[in-house]
Amino acid sequence: MIPALVVVSDPRDWQLDVPDVRVVSAHEYLTDARFAEEPRLKVVNLCRSLGYQRSGYYVSLLAEARGHKPLPSIGTVQDLKSQSLILQASDELDALIQRDLAPIQSDRFELSVYFGRNVAKSHDGLAAALSRMFHAPLMRAHFKRREKTGRWVMNRIDALDAAAIPEPHRDFVLEVARDYFGGRYVPPRRKVTRPRFDLAILRDPSDPEPASDDRAVRKFVKAGESVGFAVEVIGRDDFARVPEFDALFIRDTTSINHYTYRFARRARASGLVVLDEPDSILKCTNKVYLAEVLAKAKVPTTRTVIVHRRKVAAIERELGLPCVLKQPDGAFSAGVIKVDTREELERELDRLFEKSSLVIAQEFKPTPFDWRIGVLDGQPLYACRYYMARAHWQIIKRDEARGTKLEGKWDTLPVEQAPTQVVRAALKAASLYGDGLFGVDVKADDAGVYVIEVNENPSIDAGVEDAVLKDELYLRVMRFLMARVEQRSRAGAPRD
Repeated sequence: MIPALVVVSDPRDWQLDVPDVRVVSAHEYLTDARFAEEPRLKVVNLCRSLGYQRSGYYVSLLAEARGHKPLPSIGTVQDLKSQSLILQASDELDALIQRDLAPIQSDRFELSVYFGRNVAKSHDGLAAALSRMFHAPLMRAHFKRREKTGRWVMNRIDALDAAAIPEPHRDFVLEVARDYFGGRYVPPRRKVTRPRFDLAILRDPSDPEPASDDRAVRKFVKAGESVGFAVEVIGRDDFARVPEFDALFIRDTTSINHYTYRFARRARASGLVVLDEPDSILKCTNKVYLAEVLAKAKVPTTRTVIVHRRKVAAIERELGLPCVLKQPDGAFSAGVIKVDTREELERELDRLFEKSSLVIAQEFKPTPFDWRIGVLDGQPLYACRYYMARAHWQIIKRDEARGTKLEGKWDTLPVEQAPTQVVRAALKAASLYGDGLFGVDVKADDAGVYVIEVNENPSIDAGVEDAVLKDELYLRVMRFLMARVEQRSRAGAPRD
């Protein structure tokens, strides 16, 4: 049995005596290097706040980076915030909800779910169903009766922290917690649906920095049709149509608090093949996860420090100045700051800590260009060199006051002409995230190679990344998607 670790905001929040369960604070789990070294660990996250980039959020995120098994996963943390997924779950459980709540006389009802159970046995079936859909240890589902129809609908689910267990429920929660940690857990069931061969390419024409330009999107459409897909380009207003398709290919810049992530979650929940998957979006868009997972896998990278407010002094000591500070979820060189003095360091850290509990600090390693190795299904797809913008240390120089940007030059080489150690490092780094489509940024100098970032949903523009493979690049991506759809079809694969 995998050892269990309960992580809470304050150890005093956990009032349950459960055998063989260790209890630690979020701060201790995030900062004590011993936990990163434990290979097998079930991490039950009962922190008070799972808000984006708060300590509880990072507990689940870094648990996945360390190879632990977090509950809830970082994907579930996001699902619980999605009104569309909550309403979708309400629709799927409608018959059970109406039957279970029929005796309720009021117009509102709250259902507490403790490790898949409810205090009242009459609600155990609904509690178990919700636990299979949203794998969080402690939850509270909120229902209301619609005025016109009289039917119940679930409109919210909150993850509960350890301190939120009401005193009258504690004996019951202790009983079910002992069952859960003793290994008696009901795995989620899945539904089987008939496969179809339709591909949606998600793109917002108004996105100023899309993952693919218009010409590249047209090439993807042509390639998809040539391998047997019926291809349609959809936009942010087509959320309700996602279940109509077999696969979703995202060609907009992704982030967590963004419509692309909601589409990816909806597609995955509806059983589609998704490129890239929502878990990849979660992990690749957070540089704290990247730093942790690269360190654990011993992938070469620049010296990196994950910084919290109590560790600020370590930056200058361990990295020296100048160094680079990174907002965990920055993209396209945004949220990345080079600091030269202690005053700049303190000022920029104060600003970044307003948005996130953790910040990344890295050794400053100037190079004339960064390598970008495209990786698909574990194999190299393209190799580009992105040169630094003129008189700047990044490939994109932004003028926030004017709202302008200046990009450096680029060139694309056959993969076999890229340095072997660069390609090897990129493939190893991408493998830590899965077998989808990734762009791995690597620096190289006389001392070695250093993985800087792993990007899901990387840029593929006509005339740039496809400069060597031409139309074959688009065909490889479409063949990959078709193979996954056919594999799911042959297996009668369940929709997640």
